[in-house]
Parts: sequence; C-alpha cells; structure tokens
Amino acid sequence: MAEKRSSYKSLAKTLTWEDGVLTLLDQTLLPVEVVSEKQESIEQVWDSIKKLKVRGAPAIGIAGAYGVLYGVKDKTDLPVQEFLAELKKSADYLDSSRPTAVNLSWALKRMVAKANLIVTEKPSSNSKDIYITLEMEAIAIHEEDKQICKNIGLNGKGLIKDGMGVLTHCNAGSLATSELGTATAPMYLAHEDGINFKVFSDETRPLLQGARLTSWELQQSGVDVTLITDNMAAFMMSKGEVDLVIVGTDRVAANGDTANKIGTMGVAILAKHFGIPVYIACPSSTIDFETETGEEIVIEERDPEEVLFFGERRTGPEGMKVRNPAFDVTPNELITGFITDKGLVEAPFKENLKKAFG
Repeated sequence: MAEKRSSYKSLAKTLTWEDGVLTLLDQTLLPVEVVSEKQESIEQVWDSIKKLKVRGAPAIGIAGAYGVLYGVKDKTDLPVQEFLAELKKSADYLDSSRPTAVNLSWALKRMVAKANLIVTEKPSSNSKDIYITLEMEAIAIHEEDKQICKNIGLNGKGLIKDGMGVLTHCNAGSLATSELGTATAPMYLAHEDGINFKVFSDETRPLLQGARLTSWELQQSGVDVTLITDNMAAFMMSKGEVDLVIVGTDRVAANGDTANKIGTMGVAILAKHFGIPVYIACPSSTIDFETETGEEIVIEERDPEEVLFFGERRTGPEGMKVRNPAFDVTPNELITGFITDKGLVEAPFKENLKKAFG
C-alpha cells in the first residue's frame, strides 16, 4: 500500500459561522479567485443561494439554516407567537431561492419544527431563548453534514480500486458541502489510503461547475484529475477509460429516481450502454419520501443568459429562444446503487431506501 496522503483538508471552507456571522466562499469567482464574503442580511443569503455563490444541496441547506437566523435575529423582543410567524416567513422566503434541491427545504423545516418544539416542551420560553436554541440547531445541522460526508466516503471508498477511471459530473465535492463532499468523499478517502486512480470531471455546461469547481478542488487536493467536456464522456467510456461513475444528487424520490445537475441522466444512459456501474452519493437529508417518483420533482429553469453567453462572450443569437433546465431526473433502473451515510443501498430501491432511512 502506498504511503497515506491527504490534502483535501487544506481546501478553502465553503461556509463558516463565527460570532453570529455567516461567511460564504463565492464560488462564482472560482477557479480564478478565492474570495469569501460575509453575509449581512437574509436578502443577501437568498441572493447568494440564487446566484450560486453557495451551491450544492448540502451546502445550501446549511446556508439556509444559518440564513433564517438573519431573518429573526432582530425580532427577539417580539412575543413568541409573532416571533414564530416571522421565523416561518423567513423560512418560506429562503426556500423560494432554489426549488429542486430538497436539503434547503429540509433544513428550513427542521429549524421551524425546532422552534415549535421548544414552545411545546417549555411554554415559558421567550423569543430570545428560542433564537439561542435555533442557532445551536443550525450549528448541529452543519456538524452533522461533516459526519455524513465522512460516512459516505468510508462507505464508498471500497468501490474505487487501483487503476480505475472514475467519472463524475458537476460538483458534489467539498465545495458543495461542509467538507469532503458526497461524490468526492470516496475519492478523497481512497486517495488518502494510497489507491491510484484517475478521475474524469465532466465540464458541466452551461455554468461549468465540473470545470471551475470539481477539477479545481481535486487538483488542489492532489487527486489525478482530467477535465473533459460533456460530449466527450461517451468517447472516454468507449475506449475503456471509465470503470465507475459516481455523482451527487439534489433530490432522491421514494422509488430511487434521482434529480441531479442537467446531463446526469445522459451519463447514466451512456454508462448503461457500456456496462459501467453508476453510484449516487446521497446524504440521508436528500431522500424525499414525500415525493413518490421523479415525475413529481420540480425542475428549476434558469436564466437564458447562462446559455446565450460563455463568460462575457455571446454564443447565441440575440432573440433566440432558450431552454435552461438546471437538473434532470435519472430513472432508478439506470442506477446501480446509492452510497449513503448508512451504507450502500442497492435495488429494489423503494424497499431498501425505506428500510435504511424510513
């Protein structure tokens, strides 16, 4: 076994909470600039989520939990019921920033539920008491995500063998979570254990998260990574360069249908053709048992300008009609298994996901 190596721990933190202040790494500036931005209001947090300054399902869930505190931090002098109403209003507002990733709504619902539980269990609590407990709950969500990512890495690293080529799409890395990432967690821990493998990172049009973020963070961490454009995946698979696909997810329906960054379904279809296993790295908070199938997942459509321009250069005609869905849904039959914080989950997914997390 090769000597252990690890440098993912030196990556810039996606988000921090210190002395009541949320700071976000502005991912729209990567890989050219590494800039962290202090958040000063709930409106700024909403804008940061909407504009993808912070992105990745787990990270926006954490940002939402902290962000909702900005909405009520100056409301602690209100009577409890009015405070709770302001909390719910703030949670609904933040939830409107991104509709597809379930972690955001999950974290916001958890914060609201915690506040209501406090009032039920301790009716004498005032609004200031509730706020203090809510801050502790947001910190708990943050810390839990770190452990979840580590567990995903531990449960998935055995899939990566010496000499393998591993393809990933978009960014489900350290930048999308508290640390380690979901899809990248097995890669980082396998690398740390001295496993020699290559990663192929899809560019991920139109916002290039695979190019700007995944390839950057893997390179920074010493992982052997090669950047390819989205339409090169089939070629690399046909040449035997890819042995395994690991991607993240923004929402998993009860039957295992999986919403992830646009292009993931195409990768899964290609992998099926070439007999390559596809694993979804999935935190427990991303499984949505209230959504029966992928047909019911709301797909975010983003600004046409993202497609009409490459950086500042126009690449589409003025007045051109554009479709810009940010996600697609991979049917469960194209998925080999889920790498979760509770272990590997294989088909039949409806039964086995429920058994593991229900």
